[in-house]
Amino acid sequence: MSLKLALLLALLAASAGIGLGYLLRLIIALGKKGSVELDIKQMELRAREEAQVILDKAEAEVKEREDRIKKTEDRLVKKEEFLDKRQTDIDKEAEYIKEKVAEIKAIREKAEELIETRMFELAKVAGLSPLEAREELLRQVEREAEEDVLIRLQKLENTGQERLEEKAREILAVSIQRLASSVSGEIMATSVPLPSDEVKGKIIGKEGRNIKAFERATGVEVIVDDTPGSITLSSFDPVRRAIARLSLENLIADGRIQPAKIEEFVEKARIETNKIIKEKGEQAAFECGVYNLDPKLLAILGRLHFRYSYGQNVLDHSIEMSHLSGMIAEELGADVAVAKAGALLHDIGKALDHEVAGTHVEIGRRILEKFNVSVEIIKAMQAHHGEYPYETVESVIVQTADAISGGRPGARRDTVEHYLKRLEELEHIATSFDGVEKAYALQAGREIRVFVEPGKVSDLEARNMARNIALRIERELKYPGEIKVNVIRENRAIEFAR
Repeated sequence: MSLKLALLLALLAASAGIGLGYLLRLIIALGKKGSVELDIKQMELRAREEAQVILDKAEAEVKEREDRIKKTEDRLVKKEEFLDKRQTDIDKEAEYIKEKVAEIKAIREKAEELIETRMFELAKVAGLSPLEAREELLRQVEREAEEDVLIRLQKLENTGQERLEEKAREILAVSIQRLASSVSGEIMATSVPLPSDEVKGKIIGKEGRNIKAFERATGVEVIVDDTPGSITLSSFDPVRRAIARLSLENLIADGRIQPAKIEEFVEKARIETNKIIKEKGEQAAFECGVYNLDPKLLAILGRLHFRYSYGQNVLDHSIEMSHLSGMIAEELGADVAVAKAGALLHDIGKALDHEVAGTHVEIGRRILEKFNVSVEIIKAMQAHHGEYPYETVESVIVQTADAISGGRPGARRDTVEHYLKRLEELEHIATSFDGVEKAYALQAGREIRVFVEPGKVSDLEARNMARNIALRIERELKYPGEIKVNVIRENRAIEFAR
């Protein structure tokens, strides 16, 4: 009985547990269902918000695109209006051009009629054929248009050269300003001062043996004249003259003037002079910054210390040219070393020009080739007198520096007789041309200013006259540097108000 009751209670408990479990499961399922529905609602809300954002963005893009399209349409409308207006203007211009063409055609026909009439009138008056009258008319028109043609030519010429000339003037001005050294050259004296006139007798010696021995040893001529207190030494070789001067001064100071002593002192003077020559050559190369030259070449260069050209010391002139060439080459971007070396060695042929046949330029070329000087330096030095073409920029620079150094006021001197003679010859050549009213030689003969009669000489003829005068001066005269021929034609109209 108790077992049945226990089984019954167990069965009831199991049923109650099953029912309770089902109830709990049902409650949990209902809770989960509510949570899923809430999630779905939230997702739907977010989807609506995102859709609204996308929709707003799309509407903004559509509006922006519509604005752009509207602006494009506005521009197209304005452009179309502008094109319509431009077409109208073009039509008006075309019509205007047609009218002008018609006017020009009428004027041309009228001009041809006038020319034809004028030709017949000229032929009738002058008794010329139509062809001759036409040629005469053309000559007259050419003369009338000559001045306009000349002005145009001058404008075209000046316009093309103004900038180049301005740059060239700037470079030259800077170079000259940077080398504003003294240009007065040292003069090699050919007269030796004497302490008294009694020394002249000692120098001459018994039966002239001392002076003969001196001339034989030195190779110079000793001139003893009535000039008090001095003796003149004469020789074409400046080095011999320097040796003679030094030895004679030492002999006078020593007082023992006799043939044996003369030979001794001359030999000492020769050694001392050669030492001076070597030092001067080395000093010049060092001062100019020109290195790696053969010592024998420097010795030849040093001989220029005793050489003068138109009163200008040739070595000082070469040093000055080297500095100028370096400055100009630096401004132009050329090879400074080549320009300086070419300028320093440009006149080296003058050291031997009386001993070797040929011009000093040709002698200089041979000297430089013998000592294996570079070809670029030889090209730079050989064209400074126009004997060779300008093959490099440095050759033009050396020629320019030579003109600056030699043409600077006071750099060179000439004898008064030669100077006056050259001026007279310059003026005589200029005044020998027809139509020249007067001519003046200016700037120490470096410029000839010619005034012509405007009634006899036209502007074109004046240009030709300047060229012809220059060519004749080149053929007939010898002069240093260059001479500027300036032909002036001036028209003056004068009236009086009474």
